[in-house]
Amino acid sequence: MMETVIIDYGSGNLHSALKSFQKVANLNKKGHVTVTADPKLVRYADKVVLPGVGSFNDCLTGLKSNNDLYYNLTERVLKDGVPFLGICVGFQLLADYGHENVVNTPGLGWLGGEVKKICRKNKDIKIPHMGWNSLIFDREHPLTKKLTSEDDMYFVHSYHLQLKNPSNRLAYVNYSGEITAIIAKNNISGTQFHPEKSQKTGQTFIENFMNWSP
Repeated sequence: MMETVIIDYGSGNLHSALKSFQKVANLNKKGHVTVTADPKLVRYADKVVLPGVGSFNDCLTGLKSNNDLYYNLTERVLKDGVPFLGICVGFQLLADYGHENVVNTPGLGWLGGEVKKICRKNKDIKIPHMGWNSLIFDREHPLTKKLTSEDDMYFVHSYHLQLKNPSNRLAYVNYSGEITAIIAKNNISGTQFHPEKSQKTGQTFIENFMNWSP
């Protein structure tokens, strides 16, 4: 029985994520989905989801405050290679550095790049970037199966991840420039948007992640 864990490290927004992933798991017979801060459950998970709501610094501090949880997460993802998904700030934490509140805050370093504030190129650009945007795809990938440029995802953020290696990007949106929307590097994936808040389109993405075997 496949076990998917959504990591609880005090970042909030866990209920909607749990409901969305449970719905997809039940429809596709993909086992159990659990929200947990238990390092043992993370150590033996088949898929790992790291959500994130709030600032880069606060989320990073919360994640690293549970040493055993952080260690098992790193071991399971980097050593064992289980499929991983970071959502919003959970995705931004993969970067080398973040610049929200404190400049040059070291991130997890799983994905080269830096998290910077969205550049407001004109007065019509509103920060935070909040609402629905259609995806522009860089390349085909199992995570983008059944998704099209007609599909919208829900975003809410003021900072975005500028990738060191653009080849890791699967899709982006145009909002005062290109904003990375989906990445994939080996078994590690991430989205700037919230699939759990993106209705049917988000459910399609979650289904792709649940079926993904990198």
